[in-house]
Amino acid sequence: MKFYIATLGCKVNTYESNYINDELVNNGYIAASKMEDADICIVNTCTVTNTSDNKSLKVIRQIRRNNPKCILIVMGCMIQVYKDIESIDADIIIGNTYKNKIVDLINEFKENKKKIIRINDLSSSTFETMVLNNFLHVRAFVKIEDGCENFCSYCIIPYARGPVRSKDKDLIIDEIKTLIKKGHEEIVLTGIHTGHYGSDLKDYNFAKLLSEIVKIDGLKRLRISSIEITEITDEVMDIIRNNPVIVDHMHIPLQSGSNTILKLMNRKYDKEYFIDKINQLRAIRPDISITTDIIVGFPGETDELFKETLETVDKIKFSKIHVFPFSLRNGTKAEELPNHIDQVTKKNRVRKLIDISTNLEIEYAKKFIGKKVTYIPETYKDGYLYGHTGNYLYIKEKGDRCDLYTEKEKIIEDVDYPYCI
Repeated sequence: MKFYIATLGCKVNTYESNYINDELVNNGYIAASKMEDADICIVNTCTVTNTSDNKSLKVIRQIRRNNPKCILIVMGCMIQVYKDIESIDADIIIGNTYKNKIVDLINEFKENKKKIIRINDLSSSTFETMVLNNFLHVRAFVKIEDGCENFCSYCIIPYARGPVRSKDKDLIIDEIKTLIKKGHEEIVLTGIHTGHYGSDLKDYNFAKLLSEIVKIDGLKRLRISSIEITEITDEVMDIIRNNPVIVDHMHIPLQSGSNTILKLMNRKYDKEYFIDKINQLRAIRPDISITTDIIVGFPGETDELFKETLETVDKIKFSKIHVFPFSLRNGTKAEELPNHIDQVTKKNRVRKLIDISTNLEIEYAKKFIGKKVTYIPETYKDGYLYGHTGNYLYIKEKGDRCDLYTEKEKIIEDVDYPYCI
């Protein structure tokens, strides 16, 4: 039988879909390139905004319309918090548990021909073990934890993913060793709240895990997919200082540069704390690339408060900003806040911040003209190799397909945005 997986949302969903792909292939199923050709279609949903829900529902309807005879499986974050599960036209419906039992669920449905709905209360769930022994790209993602307990006022994810549950550290180490043996040059640690790893464990935390991972033989690059500024502890800082295998890039969400908005968002820091931590990072890693997320148009964000965010951005000098207009999510505290911002204002602010981000990217990249860098070619097209350095400069170089996936040392000659030549 053939299967097709549609994945929406974050890197954690991508990891879980890759795991499901491997499980199905290992049990004799064949991957299909189109949903119409599949006997089994799987939708791994996202629910971070109302728009995400709509996209997930659209994919579900599209599959049912174009391939009505397939076994349709719908899973993930949207399902975990969706109010009207019975209206979902699917054969197997699961939330954020049972993803590692997908083969058993398919066999159960094929035998009984009865709709299966399995949605657990996540408050008492344990980490659902998934281990990948291969990935499709140069960098391999390793999911180390699930769940979040931050309860930011705009975010539904703590309800969709439940509390923090950490993966057994020995399984993480073994998974990374296997991926290195498979030829992966870079490992990316990922999770819903990655830096909070270990908060549910006794006498073990994210820093201790990092200290073990950096000692693994053959590991060339270690990247943290995203980390909160409050989780860059002195212990984590020391590991970054002393282990060059951790790349010169960290993605640290700011979300707003206004203390007023940060408080409304229920973030756990103010802008002064954030700036101080960034300065500490740059003291030990002067060339580090700091990228971030910023939400604009949050309820109550006046022109003056948006200007405050721009001033904070100017002080920090990120190397890239991922800009998001505030998008309402039903069931969050932000839904109840007054003074929502109109769409035109949000679009204008997004455009302004994206322009600033582009200039910051170019400014950061130009610092490396004439310098030797190491990068890994990831793709080849029309006589050029494309890939990223550890600090995420995007390299474009004349080359041959045979040079793909092999680490190379080169001198940057010029910047032609978005590339370093």
